[in-house]
Amino acid sequence: MLWGGAIRDGDKASMAAEFQPILVEMIQLLGTPNISDLYLGLAWFDLKGIGKKMNGLAKRLDAIFDRMIEQRLKMNEQSGTGKANTDFLQFLLQLKDEGDPKTPLTMIHVKALLMDMVTGGTDTTTNTLELAMAEIMNKPEVMQRVRQELDAVVSKNTTLEETHIPKLPYLYAVMKEALRLHPVLPFIGRKSPSETFVLGGYTFPKRARILINVWAIQRDPSVWKNPLEFDPEGFLNVKWDYSGKEFEYFPFGSGRRNCAGTAMAQRMFMFMLGSLVYAFDWKLPEGETLDLFEKFGFLLKKKTPLVVIPILRLSDPILYQ
Repeated sequence: MLWGGAIRDGDKASMAAEFQPILVEMIQLLGTPNISDLYLGLAWFDLKGIGKKMNGLAKRLDAIFDRMIEQRLKMNEQSGTGKANTDFLQFLLQLKDEGDPKTPLTMIHVKALLMDMVTGGTDTTTNTLELAMAEIMNKPEVMQRVRQELDAVVSKNTTLEETHIPKLPYLYAVMKEALRLHPVLPFIGRKSPSETFVLGGYTFPKRARILINVWAIQRDPSVWKNPLEFDPEGFLNVKWDYSGKEFEYFPFGSGRRNCAGTAMAQRMFMFMLGSLVYAFDWKLPEGETLDLFEKFGFLLKKKTPLVVIPILRLSDPILYQ
């Protein structure tokens, strides 16, 4: 989706192998407590070396982007046009070459946008998908209702398509409930006020780092009935959405700096979860038990990875190809 045609087949596996450890370490560093965040005057000294480590990882990621962009530019030069490529990278390169000269897009901007998409759109979706699968496996009645809805919408001799997604309101409610109990970012935003201000009797100093505890807000018993229970019913035929307008439920943030990938995340999550539930039955390995414990960090994830066994559910094996 980002740059599929820019990577030669022989390089795809090696580049994916390079990406994964870099992204994992970046996410870990983002969530590592840092004394420089508490005492801004010490930030320049980088006492824990977090800044140095992050800069090293960014340079490695930047080198991968350089290789990938160079391949795409060579492909465009050889073909005489880039119109055959319709991915995100080609769109950015066209904006760079044909954009408004008053607000030019440079190659640095192109790589920065790719960096945002890669770091913000990988672990976030897969972590939520894993937690949602664990929740619906823990609630067989929810799994059954999701499957009944899918069976009613998807034709018998085909697989789930993106066009089916708007016809799956219960699956949509499952996604919303998963995001309520397990928001991707438990603490949203590192807000820094330009001036000292008072709110609710509390003084917030100028340049203070402010984190919003979305995890606690979305489990508030004064707002949510049985807040610790996974119950998608609460999102059927009610006002709650994730636009950020309701301050009791905003898993993607709120205001001008809310998540730019909300629409993509919704489509990817529903398509992947729906496909897994529709195409397979699932069971735990012999002797294993299911737990729902979370691991605290910059990104919320399941403490113990979910290990389950898929069982083919569709009658035609060709549908799995």
